[in-house]
Amino acid sequence: MRVVIAHILTPLFYAAFGLILVIFHPVQVLVYNTLGEMAHRKVVYFMNGLLSKTLWILGYRIRFNNAQQLPKDRPLIFVANHNSLHDIPMLYWNLRSYHPIFVSKLSLAKSIPSVSFNLRKSGAALIDRSDRMQSMNEIMRLGQLIHDRCFSAVIFPEGTRKGPALRKFKPGGISALLRKAPDALIVPVAIAGTRKINPSGAYPLNIFLNLEWTVLNPVEHKGKDLEILMDEVRNAIAQHLGLS
Repeated sequence: MRVVIAHILTPLFYAAFGLILVIFHPVQVLVYNTLGEMAHRKVVYFMNGLLSKTLWILGYRIRFNNAQQLPKDRPLIFVANHNSLHDIPMLYWNLRSYHPIFVSKLSLAKSIPSVSFNLRKSGAALIDRSDRMQSMNEIMRLGQLIHDRCFSAVIFPEGTRKGPALRKFKPGGISALLRKAPDALIVPVAIAGTRKINPSGAYPLNIFLNLEWTVLNPVEHKGKDLEILMDEVRNAIAQHLGLS
């Protein structure tokens, strides 16, 4: 019975998700070109709020926990584990007061309605993983942006995880951000459950899952070795998720 329900709900989810992206693409273009960047950001936040709500179609129980009193007078670097593209809309919507800007793959900046336009116009660091110099320059540009405007960056330093184990957090991206935003505060975010939505591209999607995003205690980086800092952030996320 569960499989039958999943086959019914999955196309409904994809239809709703895709429709939102298609509808908001011309809206983004119009707002950006007529009302400017900040109005465009508000449209993107609202769009991601709607995208996050489409998960309800699959019967998911969704929680976003943020008990931290994070400052708004200094840049923030949100560091999260990464399981799925579905990690992102919830972060965009719930962290909107900190003006989050993502580190993303360059390939996503083309041909995806709404997503690609936003990546190109939001100031996102669009990185080519095969070109280290290009990647570092893009991330440093983002670091300068969040420093100048007291915005926040969101980075997934382990990449997309393929299995249940939490991979080592690579320090290069964080290092590049901190080089241009030395006063930034590091904020770990633990994401649970999204890897189970469609493991290995499974169809239909899994239904009736518990998904949770939790903002953990911020970490000051000054005076700490970067490798030790990354281990501290990774261990905080792993401990919260009960992973090794």
